Amino acid sequence: MLPIQIIGGGLAGSEAAWQIAQAGVPVRLHEMRPQRPTQAHRTDGLAELVCSNSFRSDDSDQNAVGLIHWEMRRLNSLIMACADAHQVPAGGALAVDRDGFSQAVTRALESHPLIEIARAEVPSLAQIEGDVVIVATGPLTSEALAAEIAGLTGEEGLAFFDAIAPIVHRESIDMGVAWMQSRYDKTGPGGTGADYVNCPMNKEQYDAFIDALIAGEKTSFKEWEGTPYFDGCLPIEVMAERGRETLRHGPMKPMGLTNAHDPAVKPYAVVQLRQDNALGTLYNMVGFQTKLRHGEQARVFRMIPGLERAEFARLGGLHRNTYLNSPRLLDPLLRLKSDPRIRFAGQITGCEGYVESAAIGLVSGLVAACERQGRAFAPPPPTTALGALIGHITGGHVETIDAGPRSFQPMNVNFGLFPPLAEPVKAPDGKRLRGPEKAAAKKRALTARAKQDLDAWARGATGA
Repeated sequence: MLPIQIIGGGLAGSEAAWQIAQAGVPVRLHEMRPQRPTQAHRTDGLAELVCSNSFRSDDSDQNAVGLIHWEMRRLNSLIMACADAHQVPAGGALAVDRDGFSQAVTRALESHPLIEIARAEVPSLAQIEGDVVIVATGPLTSEALAAEIAGLTGEEGLAFFDAIAPIVHRESIDMGVAWMQSRYDKTGPGGTGADYVNCPMNKEQYDAFIDALIAGEKTSFKEWEGTPYFDGCLPIEVMAERGRETLRHGPMKPMGLTNAHDPAVKPYAVVQLRQDNALGTLYNMVGFQTKLRHGEQARVFRMIPGLERAEFARLGGLHRNTYLNSPRLLDPLLRLKSDPRIRFAGQITGCEGYVESAAIGLVSGLVAACERQGRAFAPPPPTTALGALIGHITGGHVETIDAGPRSFQPMNVNFGLFPPLAEPVKAPDGKRLRGPEKAAAKKRALTARAKQDLDAWARGATGA
């Protein structure tokens, strides 16, 4: 039996390879590192996390991301199993020790008898043998392969930038100013309710910080990069330029936090740092992706109370992210309409986020294995997180005349992608709900429906 070929050893490619091999079908996984390094990776490990250690919320009853975690676990996801095994405290989020996570994924794939890992760049799909090829090259697709894909699709590459936030040595943070607390004291996997370092600012400090962000020297874009941004991962200085209050209503919002050193004084803004490794020696600055020059980053970020003497293990930066106009180019099974031999998975399809990328890899692996074995495959129901995300990628996006053909944008999984409930949610006594109580009940109803539908689909699609 010819192996199914997968190009790209990120989260999507790794998950796809695992699902295919677990179904009893041989796989050849192509990863160009270390032969061809990238601007963002620092190791040659598979499924390396380069932007954040967080898989975001793990609440499967109230959050769409937590729900997709649940669905992936139900489908025996390798990525979720390794994330759970290497989690670090992060309040209501599932965060992982990045090195331990990548090493676990790499070991699992390298030791699987049906998986071969080929460490070499694939500059052309034409050189790949076989009737099924999954392209999961993610945001850092090589220029040669990206050019070929653009030729196959008849579309120019669409690109935005993923931004990397700085990482600070924990011991260099002044805890006489900062304090430990999760927003609203919320606990999560392995958490205590005090899982973030919080650095407070008063209005004068905040205004000076905003001025410095805006005035700070930025790195220039290369000619081939252009200047598009994805709103879900904007550099912090770009957010500041959109309005002086933008940051304190975004990554620097003070809500749900009480200064342990002075509870009577409410902070005007708060910078949060999240644990980045299992040892707890490194913390990343939440939401502080940036295109400031490195020297400027150190100067500006040391204006933050508690970080005056911060030592940075890594400063921020930006890297290219290329994705397809998938609603036009891909069918509901993620195949290229013009060449069904080629299937896509992960961020290149136009999903955003590590979890979402791995989820699309999981589905692409399941459908590829079914096709190879001559079994029919129906996509996950649209009422599930997996189905809702695939629906957005392959047809859920609506283009307007004014927006034009390039209006498709990457999307995180969210309840806005789900079909509406058949009936409005009500209180147990039948009365109408309002405000936050109604919103919470609606989310519970959506997740309950999704879990029931995913469970039924999994039994039919995988026999599990």
